[in-house]
Amino acid sequence: MRVKNITELSLEQKAELLIVLEDRFNKNMNRHKGIEWAKVKEKLNANKEKLWSLNEMERTGGEPDVVDYDQEEDTYIFFDCSAESPKGRRSVCYDRKALESRKKHKPENNVIDMATHMGIELLTEEQYRALQKLGNFDLKTSSWVQTPSDIRKLGGALFCDCRYGHVFIYHNGAESYYAARGFRGSLIV
Repeated sequence: MRVKNITELSLEQKAELLIVLEDRFNKNMNRHKGIEWAKVKEKLNANKEKLWSLNEMERTGGEPDVVDYDQEEDTYIFFDCSAESPKGRRSVCYDRKALESRKKHKPENNVIDMATHMGIELLTEEQYRALQKLGNFDLKTSSWVQTPSDIRKLGGALFCDCRYGHVFIYHNGAESYYAARGFRGSLIV
């Protein structure tokens, strides 16, 4: 008897997710001009683990959507497109080292471990800025972004938000966490 892989969706879950993704895709054509849903769906159907990752993005409030197509690699790029930082990924510090350094009031998890478990990548500052060109995101919340190793070695981590019509990048101690700060991810399919 074959044991079902933990990263595999049931047929029902897969069908439900594809309906949600197609509906979001059709409602937000400005995010993916020139991209056809049928081709995206074909790629998704051929990548069960990526579907599982998209489901995790959806389950945690990320509202993933297609934001680009890499013609050279023949891949589609999904970003979390929820208006605010995904609710199911807030109140987390940056990484395991930061989590372990806290003596009191430790958060339940950290960004890097969560993203790894979900099979996604944390947005870079460049990707975050590209996302902001597609709509209004993080007007009330903020999102951790990939932090260069030289900053992280000194105990810091970076996060972004959008205020006053501009994208701002900030720093904080990597061990900090706030109810209004989460993280956004990307997935290549």
